[in-house]
Amino acid sequence: MDKETELISIVLPVFNEEAGIENTIDSLENFTANQPQNFELIFIDDGSSDQSAKLIASSQAYHSNIKLVQFSRNFGHQLAITAGIRYASGDAVVVMDADLQDPPRCDR
Repeated sequence: MDKETELISIVLPVFNEEAGIENTIDSLENFTANQPQNFELIFIDDGSSDQSAKLIASSQAYHSNIKLVQFSRNFGHQLAITAGIRYASGDAVVVMDADLQDPPRCDR
């Protein structure tokens, strides 16, 4: 499979990340735009009580590679990751925290 057709799924569990979620989306979109692979960003809203899901949903109008799965309540970080992996359609899956504690970068 050549790199131009590879799809990488990035799974991001989200719980009350309203303050930084737009920065996360912008950072990931900027990073993935410069990579040879295609990317899908799968945000799993784990029952947030803030506007996290609304902000992610709004960004879908501008970024067709963003997907949002919303839980009806908080099920926990590990179940959010599991749901994201099951929802992913990529050739590989990367799990990241939505707070950019570990920012995306490519050290080659």
